[in-house]
Amino acid sequence: MPCVADWLNNPFSIVQGIFAQNVPNSDWEKKVTEYFKEKLKENNATNWVPSLNDVPVHYLKPNSLVKFRCMVQDMFDPEFYMGVYETVDPNTNARVLHFGKYRDVAECGPQQEIDLNSSQTVTSERQTFYCVPVPGESAWVKEISFLTGLVLPRVSPSTSYTPSRHKRSYEEDEDMDLHPSKQKEQHIGSGGDIHGCVEPKRLETEASAGHHLISPNCSPPLDLNFPLPGEKGPACLVKVYESWDSFKVNDVLEVYGILSVDPVLSIVNNEESCAVPFPTDSSALDPMECMDTAEEQRVHSPPASLVPRIHVILAQKLQHINPLLPACLNEEESKTFVSNFMSELSPVRAELLGFLTHALLGDSLAAEYLILHLISTVYARRDVLPLGKFTVNLSGCPRNSVFTEHIYRIIQQLVPASYRLQMTIENMNHSRFIPHKDYTANRLVSGVLQLASNTSLVVDETQLEQGQLDTTGVHNVTALGNLITWQKVDYDFSYHQMEFPCNINVLITSEGRSLLPSDCQVHLQPQIIPPNMEEYMNSLLTAVLPSVLNKFRIYLSLLRLLDYSISDEVTKAVEEDFVEMRKNDPESVTADDLHRTLLVARFLSLSAGQTTLSRERWLRAKQLEALRKARLQQQKCVNGNEL
Repeated sequence: MPCVADWLNNPFSIVQGIFAQNVPNSDWEKKVTEYFKEKLKENNATNWVPSLNDVPVHYLKPNSLVKFRCMVQDMFDPEFYMGVYETVDPNTNARVLHFGKYRDVAECGPQQEIDLNSSQTVTSERQTFYCVPVPGESAWVKEISFLTGLVLPRVSPSTSYTPSRHKRSYEEDEDMDLHPSKQKEQHIGSGGDIHGCVEPKRLETEASAGHHLISPNCSPPLDLNFPLPGEKGPACLVKVYESWDSFKVNDVLEVYGILSVDPVLSIVNNEESCAVPFPTDSSALDPMECMDTAEEQRVHSPPASLVPRIHVILAQKLQHINPLLPACLNEEESKTFVSNFMSELSPVRAELLGFLTHALLGDSLAAEYLILHLISTVYARRDVLPLGKFTVNLSGCPRNSVFTEHIYRIIQQLVPASYRLQMTIENMNHSRFIPHKDYTANRLVSGVLQLASNTSLVVDETQLEQGQLDTTGVHNVTALGNLITWQKVDYDFSYHQMEFPCNINVLITSEGRSLLPSDCQVHLQPQIIPPNMEEYMNSLLTAVLPSVLNKFRIYLSLLRLLDYSISDEVTKAVEEDFVEMRKNDPESVTADDLHRTLLVARFLSLSAGQTTLSRERWLRAKQLEALRKARLQQQKCVNGNEL
């Protein structure tokens, strides 16, 4: 009976055993999937599997089982490989069957040759996804996921960090790879401290790893194609064998598979050769058959030390990336978690409202709308209209102040993924917002707006100065407007544009009314003006207990996943109420007002843990809208211009 160390450290031994028992029956592949699926169902078994999000590649054992939480940034062309192949010993003529699944390199003994003409050969197909860490993933998500994964079984240390070293984040280790001298300084400076010691041989290996960023022939460094600037973490080529049609670009996945970092995979980066990774038997390689351009080879077959391969055994599309929530809310255990949390929802909402009211300088109305915004999500589409989007324009923000930066910091602490887009002339004119197809390298070049579902995008318009938008700037502003209005981004494929629907929460901070469209404008009315904004915001974050902060995080993520409905009775009452409102004020009450009030009522109900609309919540939504409009009207009268 295989122990934990076998299926974690040496999954190929498990696959080989199942293959040997079931060949030539094709059911062996299904049995492999079922075996690992059952293993991962055991208590906390998923936490035993090392994650590429937490552990640098050079700390992981090659050909071991790993997991990776990622977003599909691009899809490469399907590739063919030998699912089953036969080797022959020229001396004895002995023949052996091998499996090629989950491998990049064909296994062949020293006295064996691959028989390419064997009748036993089975050619199969797999799909390669280029995957990156979830763009804008919050630091607290990484930290909690990392701490959860520290509960590892007693297996070989190579599946996790080397015990003789301090545990560092992936970003720190990547920085060490880019600046090997830092490792030497750290090593030398550690003196006799046993925790700082590293074996010299290991240190030398790690230091040299950073040079893979630039190939020996001095070609430009490889662009890992992260959508957001400054992102760190591994990019991976994820090879999927089953049901790849169910995954698409921008999906967030968690994959479990076999890590492949074979140095042979880097051979295609050598301009003097034209190699095919599978099979690697030199007699099988014909340079004349290699039709890819040098740039395409470089992008599609990067050094495995920089872009490792994962051969997927199990993959699932994630509903969310909040590690405090169960991955799937439909399971029985998850339903218990949800019901327990819902029972204490009211005090959590009250605490969150108070927390955000302090963050918004005492403005409780703006805090109410910020909660509604943070739990909003596109729940359906009618033709081209996305239902459920709730873009809020928070106007009245101090110009060129640290206030908007700190509001973003607070949002970062609450949501699993976010990004602050500073809307300056420089950024508009020079940033790449829209992903486009590079036909030379045959890849999708990412852009800032290539984000995963449920990402919070904070557009800071207070940074905008007078200036001229060039063609790129105009296209970028148009793309932002389309994202807000239609929840879609038109990717540029040179000869045509392709629509990619999205589900991005957009909050716009501005001094006056935003230049961008929004579903709801809330004008900030500060009740307190802190003498030192930096100290005020920092003390606010410091004062909240980690356990309370975690409740806020669960609250906001969970409510986005709840179903919601309106009964026929309430629908009729709302219609009658709207008709009455139109009679009393036909000029200012429009169909847009009805739509917005229904949205506010929806999210107001969900924020209280109610999955259906009640008359009480409808009246509260009307009250909030009346207060919001009155504030805008008041501001208009004060300023003498339209907001």
